[in-house]
Amino acid sequence: MRLFDHLGISVEDLPRSIEQFDPVMVALGCTRQDADNGVSWYKGEDELILFPTRESGSGPHRHGKVGWQHLAFPVDSREEVDRLHAIAVRAGWTSVRDPKVFTRFSDRYYASFVEDDNGIRFEFMFNPPKDAVAD
Repeated sequence: MRLFDHLGISVEDLPRSIEQFDPVMVALGCTRQDADNGVSWYKGEDELILFPTRESGSGPHRHGKVGWQHLAFPVDSREEVDRLHAIAVRAGWTSVRDPKVFTRFSDRYYASFVEDDNGIRFEFMFNPPKDAVAD
């Protein structure tokens, strides 16, 4: 059994969030499905859903506070980290950490962090097995 089935995120401005999320989720290989009360992106059986917030003006989320920290997407290469980071920034996400090696995790851990208008933080990461040749 999978650990997660879906992840739901409440956002302040659903149309704006769709503009920011859609290019990133499509670049990750997801398919979009619109609904009356939100929008979803699927990849296989995994799903990320955006919902409009129930309480206007309650955001943005602040990194480090109780609740959401970040969601990491594993990818197949450093180039893919760079590509996804650039797509996110073009879509209006803020670069929190530009792509680089994070030696505090390992000398193979290459990642970047971006944050949307709601304070939602994504990580794109490449971390090949220790015995694999790093890019």
